[in-house]
Amino acid sequence: MTTPRVFIVRHGETEWSLNGRHTGSTDIPLTANGEKRVRATGRALVGNDRLIVPGKLAHVYVSPRKRAQRTFELLGLGHSHSLPWAAHGDKPADQRACAAEVEVTEDIREWDYGDYEGITTPEIRELRRQQGLDPGWDIWRDGCPGGESPSDITTRLDRLIKDIRDKYHATSMAGAHPAGAAYMGDVLVVAHGHILRAFAQRWAGQSLERGPTFLLEAGGVGTLSYEHHSIHEPAILLGGAFTVDLAEETNDQERK
Repeated sequence: MTTPRVFIVRHGETEWSLNGRHTGSTDIPLTANGEKRVRATGRALVGNDRLIVPGKLAHVYVSPRKRAQRTFELLGLGHSHSLPWAAHGDKPADQRACAAEVEVTEDIREWDYGDYEGITTPEIRELRRQQGLDPGWDIWRDGCPGGESPSDITTRLDRLIKDIRDKYHATSMAGAHPAGAAYMGDVLVVAHGHILRAFAQRWAGQSLERGPTFLLEAGGVGTLSYEHHSIHEPAILLGGAFTVDLAEETNDQERK
């Protein structure tokens, strides 16, 4: 039996992600380059002979923020039913058929930065210095005043992880599907930088206070799965975590 996976996709580049400003509840669009890179990612990674096989997806979770929803649209997954939001723009012409339900959930929205919304890490540290607080701010340990703490994030991410394992992965591993039916056990999550890094940390059973040292670039894709085909041994699949270089993809198209 195939071991199910979770593909995590960070939304494409925005003006704020480009200059390092913390973007939680602020709903800003992708840049033109951000849209191009996500389209390139869809062409490279989504398809019957690619990393993300549309017919193997059992479910899709998307953040309520438009930048994440637009990213999902640009991946090129075609659905026979309506998406749970009004389209934010044109979709790629080469859609790959996908029957998985698309669900918008607050559990995977970006970290609520509270007082630190819209400012950069150096600005946060200077602000804390002026306030007489420890300037060595670490979101994984300290959270955000007026926003969410690591324990707040842990609570909602653990709820989502349990949902994925109970509804899709445990049954998939047990082979609980009609004989001869095609495998459908993979899950796609489209969201944001900090929350997806925290999601991967909790997926592996690690506390956020230990601080994820891995990164996920804007428009990047990561893969989570299990060791030994065991629901009790969650793991981060390092070989599936990469981004598509837009210039390289453009050159490939020109050579064709």
